[in-house]
Amino acid sequence: MPVEAPYDDRLLHQRVVGGDESALGEVYDRLSSLIFGLALRVTRDRVIAEDITQEVFLVFWERPLAFDPERGTLRAWLATIAHRRAVDHVRAEERRRVSALGPRLFEREPVRLEDTVLAADEAQRVRRAVTSLPDGLREAVELAYFGGRTYRQVGEELGVPEGTAKSRIRLALRRLADALAEEEV
Repeated sequence: MPVEAPYDDRLLHQRVVGGDESALGEVYDRLSSLIFGLALRVTRDRVIAEDITQEVFLVFWERPLAFDPERGTLRAWLATIAHRRAVDHVRAEERRRVSALGPRLFEREPVRLEDTVLAADEAQRVRRAVTSLPDGLREAVELAYFGGRTYRQVGEELGVPEGTAKSRIRLALRRLADALAEEEV
């Protein structure tokens, strides 16, 4: 079994800088599956992953001095380029899809007359039930649910303790539920 020469980033890098195509081939043989796998994992497209793999090694061949062995391994540097290209591809694809669908995203579904009538009828029933409540309960529930006040604020505005405000609101809600349930029958 032949013994494989130790992998040396600096030596391979120097050979690529000197224009040695066989050094690029050695790097490709050692790292292309890593680069392809990384690109495939991000893009989920074999053809795009192959293109990115080719681009990454082309970058290394055309600009070998962009790699600085003092800052990290060749493997990490090539993987970083592949990841960036894959992410750029995914983002560009997403922008293209959004652009193609853009006008449709803002289209509104037509309002059905039936839904409008039902919503208006329900709102009228709720209004009728609220106005039928005794004044103290009606005021408490209106302040809490239509005015967005807290129990404490309701109590302060009505001049009653917070606990009393809570009780009035709960009682009002119970009576509203009963009144609306009776109308359903």
